[in-house]
Amino acid sequence: MKKWQRLIILVTLVALASVGCTSAPVSEENGQYQVVATTTMLADLARVIGGDHVTVTGLMGPGIDPHLYSASAGDVETISSADLILYNGLQLEAKLGEVFSQMRSQNRKVVAVAEAMPESLFLESEEEDEIYDPHIWFDVQLWKLAAEAVRDALIDLDEANADAYRENYEAYAVELDELHAYVLARAEELPAASRVLITAHDAFAYFGEAYGFEVLGLQGISTVSEAGTADIRELADFIYENQIKAIFIESSVPTRSIEAVQEAVRSRGFETAIGGELYSDSLGSAGTDAATYIGTVRANIDTIVDALK
Repeated sequence: MKKWQRLIILVTLVALASVGCTSAPVSEENGQYQVVATTTMLADLARVIGGDHVTVTGLMGPGIDPHLYSASAGDVETISSADLILYNGLQLEAKLGEVFSQMRSQNRKVVAVAEAMPESLFLESEEEDEIYDPHIWFDVQLWKLAAEAVRDALIDLDEANADAYRENYEAYAVELDELHAYVLARAEELPAASRVLITAHDAFAYFGEAYGFEVLGLQGISTVSEAGTADIRELADFIYENQIKAIFIESSVPTRSIEAVQEAVRSRGFETAIGGELYSDSLGSAGTDAATYIGTVRANIDTIVDALK
């Protein structure tokens, strides 16, 4: 860990300690429990399951990369006033790990939704041993398990409204089953040989496993380390040799790396298109069809299939 990273963690922990010792959650002030969720996907899930009984604050807005996110002073205050803190886990929010540990030491309710899932369902990282891919939301059936984890966390927090949380979950589970069927149906529009998804970083492995796509990312499962020229050259060779029609940029990753791949392919005498922007580590902006998890998944599969046809 670099010196500046250690300094950020130290400052954050000191702030947490000072705020945590003087503040308490304010759930009773407006009759709603205060829930803080790290990613846009989790914030959306907490709102759906929590309904009118919770106020949800998301730490990360649309387009924010959770792999690189560090807590600000404002985040520390927000987290410290929460009744429930939800995060993905599996090192997705790696720079917030010490913050969550500190909150647990203060007996705050902190839940990593991935920890509620069977470990056998996780995909292993090809980069590091004993590290799992954290991008669980790309398999809709896995995200249904995340919804169960949020439901259970809310019931544990607020047993008086347990029936409401169960009802919200059951209704949403039906929508997720319909979404899963939609993604499968759209994927079937492509012949197996055309189901090759190439993106800026390796976020779509669960998607590929669930829906029958070969997935290649220029960067690894984390965006912390940047791709080098050898990575670009190797991926460009693959695209050229397999005549891949389209590659994709991501909403939370700078476009320059994929554009470099496209240019490298062009220099080999083949034109591959930028098939569109996929939502990878965050949902779309408020007011768009992709502002919800369901809308984001539908937008992604539509973009992928339409570009690769």
